[in-house]
Amino acid sequence: MESRTEPAEAEPEPAAAIRRPSPHSAAARPPLVRELLLVVGLFVVYKVGRQVADGHTAEAFRNANRVWDWERTLHLPGEGSVQGALLHSDTLVHLANTYYATVHFPATVAFLVWMYLRRPVHYVWARRVLAAVTAAALALHLTFPLAPPRLLAAAGLVDTGQVYGPTVYGAHPATDEMANQFAAMPSLHFGWALMVAIGLIAATRSRLRWLWLLHPLLTLLVIVGTANHYWLDAIVATALLGIALAVIRLPRGAGAAEAHGLVAADEAYDEADGEAGNSGGAGGAGEKESVPQLVGARR
Repeated sequence: MESRTEPAEAEPEPAAAIRRPSPHSAAARPPLVRELLLVVGLFVVYKVGRQVADGHTAEAFRNANRVWDWERTLHLPGEGSVQGALLHSDTLVHLANTYYATVHFPATVAFLVWMYLRRPVHYVWARRVLAAVTAAALALHLTFPLAPPRLLAAAGLVDTGQVYGPTVYGAHPATDEMANQFAAMPSLHFGWALMVAIGLIAATRSRLRWLWLLHPLLTLLVIVGTANHYWLDAIVATALLGIALAVIRLPRGAGAAEAHGLVAADEAYDEADGEAGNSGGAGGAGEKESVPQLVGARR
């Protein structure tokens, strides 16, 4: 008499062994070291490029007069109207100078760090857009050196940084070794601020997310009121950003996948947990006792 051995049924995977899917698409997050090297490298290239573009003093002032005339032809509001409002209070001018000197880089870095940690797909998109805009800006700095309105006699504006402080620029642009003061167009202060707002609006779902637009709006008033940029500098920066956003698209569905990832993960986990519980209930009294222990283990 032959003895046949029935194949043992595969035991259901315990609920405790089921892992939650990542709520923030961690698989899309690029390696940290590579990103740090990439961002630092881009920053160094940009700073070196700005210094290479320095030294074209005569051309920078000729272009400044052209830009000033173009703005009057286009009937843009005078930069002096914004500065006049600031000059009513020494404290207000000092705050505007401080904002110009201290918010630009930290705000952009904080934005990239948050996106990297919480919205990896959005981070890659935002980093590519910022890199494209910065590269285009560097090309303009090389081909169209421009003195800011605070240095243009025809503008009749006050160099608020030198008069009220603080300032990131030297008193004599031709000998300033820290920054190229003839790289006003486009304004990366405004371009980066606008991208920060757009990126956060795209990456979040809060009803208040549109308030992030206050950042570029305040930046615009500051760069014009301190006479560091013309209106056209911000307009050109906006145009470059628009082109970059049209070419470098956010992956379709990235917002929903990341913003609602945690909800989807919880639902998937609970569903898997329920299936494991049902399998245990069908297996007999001995198996029923193990189910509460496994469910309790994840708590």
